Amino acid sequence: MAGTGPGTLSTHVLNTAEGIPAAGVRVELWRLDPDPVPVSSTLTNDDGRTVDPLLPPGGFRAGRYELRFHIGAYFTARGIAPEPLFLDVVAVNFGMADGVGHYHVPLACTPWSYSTYRGS
Repeated sequence: MAGTGPGTLSTHVLNTAEGIPAAGVRVELWRLDPDPVPVSSTLTNDDGRTVDPLLPPGGFRAGRYELRFHIGAYFTARGIAPEPLFLDVVAVNFGMADGVGHYHVPLACTPWSYSTYRGS
């Protein structure tokens, strides 16, 4: 599963409980194979997006990855998280292939639910 290609990876986070972009969410990217290793960590901006791609074209490597969205801390700071937290760190595990191009993995979330998809 190793190799390099022209691919990139980006994300954004939407707070669907309040209908706004989720600013200030910590997002971690981990490469899972052959063993889990952290790749990057960043915060979302006012638009709920990361400023830079999580994996730029030169850093792309096909394989299994995981995005970890720290939404528990985000919703706690906004004063709308349940106690105890129902969701804390949401992990989205996915694969990326060589030569496929751009991957966009957004998260739409509330303190009680989330969904994701492969965007454009």
